[in-house]
Amino acid sequence: MSEPILFYFDFTSPYSYIVSEKIAALAAAHGRQVRWRPILLGAVFKALGTVSLVKQPDKAGYSLRDFLRSARFHGLPYVHPADFPVSTVAPARAYYWLHGRDCALARRFAHGVFRAAFVDGRDISTAATTLDVAVAAGADRADIEAGMNDPAIKDRLRAETDAALAAGGFGAPWLVVDGEPFWGADRLPQVEHWLRTGGF
Repeated sequence: MSEPILFYFDFTSPYSYIVSEKIAALAAAHGRQVRWRPILLGAVFKALGTVSLVKQPDKAGYSLRDFLRSARFHGLPYVHPADFPVSTVAPARAYYWLHGRDCALARRFAHGVFRAAFVDGRDISTAATTLDVAVAAGADRADIEAGMNDPAIKDRLRAETDAALAAGGFGAPWLVVDGEPFWGADRLPQVEHWLRTGGF
């Protein structure tokens, strides 16, 4: 099997939500696995001296329109969160703690967080929502609560955000396929073509 696809994402990113619903099947169709890596876009923007699209007055209105249209294009439900964007420190830390113990559980949790945000309109920034989603995915509440505060997990999240920056990342989702970076859900057709042809 060829090397896995790296999928850097932030749970508050609508385009990351779209890719999260599509990337597994796309990768599997071409004999690839996917390494899911949540990061903190706020830290990325701070490091690069940039801001999110929705904080740029000339792009904010279009961005919301595109979030909704892109979800419809991919056949996905989409509810724009009342508070947006939000901090995703809690779910990102929880993901890494779960991933270190049960990769499948971590993946279920990740889908649960994205759907909580963009299907159910829940506030995923809170520890309470993170814990509820983790329990629904099959985790133990007390274990995950302790794990989210583990210094090693905090370090892991910082390290993965730094790794995304080192890989050239400036937004999310940031996909790396055979060393080639692709930014955004709209690049999924290019990712598919790359996987099918071996590069272009």
